[in-house]
Amino acid sequence: MTGGRPARWTSRHLGLLAETASTTAPVFDPPALPRILPDLDLWDLWPVQDEDGSTSVVNGQELWMALSAPAVGHPEERHDRARLRLLGRDGATWTDLGNAFADGASPGSREWSGSAVRRADGTVSVYYTAAGRRGEARPTYRQSVIETRPTLIADGGGILLRRDAEHREVLRSDGRTYLSADEPDGAPGRIRAFRDPGWFRDPADGRDHLLAAASTAHEDGFTGAIALADERDGAWSLLPPLLIADGINHELERPHVVVHDSRYYLFFCTQRHTFHPADRAPTGLYGFTAPSLTGPYEPLNGSGLVLRNPSGEPDQAYAWLVLPDLHVVSFANYRTREGVDLRSADAAQARANFGGTIAPTLRLTLDGATTSVTPITEAMRQRACEGTRRPRADQPLSRRRASAVGEPGSTL
Repeated sequence: MTGGRPARWTSRHLGLLAETASTTAPVFDPPALPRILPDLDLWDLWPVQDEDGSTSVVNGQELWMALSAPAVGHPEERHDRARLRLLGRDGATWTDLGNAFADGASPGSREWSGSAVRRADGTVSVYYTAAGRRGEARPTYRQSVIETRPTLIADGGGILLRRDAEHREVLRSDGRTYLSADEPDGAPGRIRAFRDPGWFRDPADGRDHLLAAASTAHEDGFTGAIALADERDGAWSLLPPLLIADGINHELERPHVVVHDSRYYLFFCTQRHTFHPADRAPTGLYGFTAPSLTGPYEPLNGSGLVLRNPSGEPDQAYAWLVLPDLHVVSFANYRTREGVDLRSADAAQARANFGGTIAPTLRLTLDGATTSVTPITEAMRQRACEGTRRPRADQPLSRRRASAVGEPGSTL
């Protein structure tokens, strides 16, 4: 974006797409991975950051958040029951710290993705998406960005966020630059967006920003965009979008920025069925780079593709997030069944092929506008898993610990 003009992701860029080893994740089997929480699906994870962008560590554990829902029924229904879950991580061992918020604290009926930053005063600013309205009889799709700033408590009783903090709306689509995200009906992948707030402090001037998955007007309805907002005197204001998918894609989800070698890398993820037409490009992590937060941006690898699922397993992972150390985390989605769209399959078949836990972590290499991805080696994984403890059957779920595949946030 130069002078308020957003970058555009176009058909010309998609024409440069190619399946290469440097942009393709290794194959894995989603339902075969060890579950962090046996009774809950987990997806869309992110670290609680310190204000310098590093992952926050409390009592020897990294703090993380993820979306969660009971692991029952059709996996696609999890979005209608989503809650934010607080997790601790020590090496390859994860500790469940329970729901982040009290029941009914959110102004929405569901809690969708966001980000979190630990402040110097001992509070944690949690930015998340309130979907629907509290108490509604059936799920609707109004979306707004909420901030709550609870005190972090860490003592002999464990780690938790105080339950008395206010939850206040800080951003919503303006209905002009960004289309209103207030539809009464819909489904994931088929609704307008104003969600997934990603916090970012610009090292150039020290100012805080939020990025959000958004929608802009386009004649054929494929309106994906990345919104930008900045904070002044405690209030957030919308700015022009950083990026618009120019009639080629409906959703640019989980936008976030990483600064590396003095360049800004804007990442987002999207699914193959949200392209126009569907399956025009793969489910994957995509990105652009620029010399500053506001541009001018150019697509990574010419096409924007950074990381894709392998063609034989096109839905194995999703919701990638690039950490400042260039590790890439995601969740295990669906194992492929030839000729079957598991999103619309019967509940038993979909559940049997769903991962619902953390996917193997990858490493990203950045060189200007060129990227490549590599898996964490087995030797690294084995070192990370040393000392792993399995959860005991008599241990409360809120304190169970389990091993994960890969090692998000590590500095191997």
